[in-house]
Amino acid sequence: MTLFAADVWWLSHVLNLIVLGLGSLLMLIVLIQRGKGGGLAGAFGGAGGSSPFGSRAADQFVKITLWLAGVWVLVIMIHVKIVKYDVGEQAKTSVTTTQ
Repeated sequence: MTLFAADVWWLSHVLNLIVLGLGSLLMLIVLIQRGKGGGLAGAFGGAGGSSPFGSRAADQFVKITLWLAGVWVLVIMIHVKIVKYDVGEQAKTSVTTTQ
């Protein structure tokens, strides 16, 4: 299956939005998690030892964080491949149009 340059252009923008959305979600989930050593939780006046969602939720947040990080990296790798393809196709078309 070959992708045309017009198809790749909008797909690159969609993947960019997905990367930004996943990154924002990942930041929010990390900020929700209970700190192991106090860290920033104590700096902002929060209790470092309590979790707003219970003690079992911490394990789930770690799993969700790891899965989201994996999906985030996978989407970035796909995005890089698509942008490389797009740049290569634009170089081919610019060479053929100038000759």
